[in-house]
Amino acid sequence: MRYVVESCGYCGACVAVCSNKLLELTENEIIIREGCKNCGRCEKVCPLGALISEDAQ
Repeated sequence: MRYVVESCGYCGACVAVCSNKLLELTENEIIIREGCKNCGRCEKVCPLGALISEDAQ
């Protein structure tokens, strides 16, 4: 998963849908922890397109 910090609105929607609890919302970014399987859940719920599946490139 690729994260575009400039596009992020820090809403936390992606963190809420990560079934593996690999996303963390901090004050100024989303941290994607090791082990992300690019399932796409976070990408689908992000209203600003800040998360992009590596498979989509």
